[in-house]
Amino acid sequence: MRTLYPAIAANRQQWLQVSDLHRIYVEESGNPLGIPVVLVHGGPGAGISPEHRRFFDPECYRIILFDQRGTGQSTPHAELTDNSTQALIADMEHIRTTLGIDRWLVFGGSWGSTLALCYAIAHSERVLGLVLRGLFLGRQQDLDWLYQPEGGAAQLFPDYYREFLAPLDGDAEDLLNRYYRLLTSDNELARLNAARAWAIWEGRISTLLPRNDADSHYGEAHSALALARLECHYFLNNCFIEENHIIKAIERVRSLPAILVHGRYDAICKPAAALALADHWPELRLQIVPGAGHSAFEPGIMDGLVKATDHMAKELNKT
Repeated sequence: MRTLYPAIAANRQQWLQVSDLHRIYVEESGNPLGIPVVLVHGGPGAGISPEHRRFFDPECYRIILFDQRGTGQSTPHAELTDNSTQALIADMEHIRTTLGIDRWLVFGGSWGSTLALCYAIAHSERVLGLVLRGLFLGRQQDLDWLYQPEGGAAQLFPDYYREFLAPLDGDAEDLLNRYYRLLTSDNELARLNAARAWAIWEGRISTLLPRNDADSHYGEAHSALALARLECHYFLNNCFIEENHIIKAIERVRSLPAILVHGRYDAICKPAAALALADHWPELRLQIVPGAGHSAFEPGIMDGLVKATDHMAKELNKT
């Protein structure tokens, strides 16, 4: 079973001004002359980490990571203004042109798979291929699965879901709107309590086996606020795409080589979504990983993703 490549440092770091308000953090690592690959992180709002560099062979790849608007080292922190899927797609194009890249491999997991696919649909001529993980299609049914009491996640984790509803006094009625009001409240304590409950709910159910440090890790105030505010903002706005946009537009990317790695027991992004995409994209290489949930850092998922990037490197070096 493959594990991550050894840790490496960034070769270059910069902040790009992408609007009057937003500056985004961009870094490069690996081989400056290698195959360009851009990693699209999840959330929205989760941000990047040094561990993300390790999914790629640093001798083969020019590795580009960036924090999406409002996330990580990008500024302003947790900012919702001028923050949409279309803005993030434009930011990716700005990064690509600024770095002088003609075409790149796009790697994305969870919400990152959504944004990666939306980017590829809009700019297929700039994409060498796709490596995707934990597919999220951004449909109403996908949101219902994660947030509604009748959804799959709440049925699998009823005790955790009850704690998720605590800031709403245990009532799931109009959940996203009521959470949004808390997360944008002038009351700092209310904001942070809601953000922690939101982020801990997601963190607790992201792995097949529980993390003993899930509450402290996912409940860290700074990162929880960005994750909760941005996810709630995007999900209230249907991810700023029309219902079933990705499957409706899949013909635009079917000619691209693509691999999708999805955990069999993914409780955040249901495996049925991966099958639905594969039904409309027969050329997609879908790998359902047994004994894995949603997290990119579970052994089976890491194995599948590292093998996928290695495979892509061999295939792209032939062309």
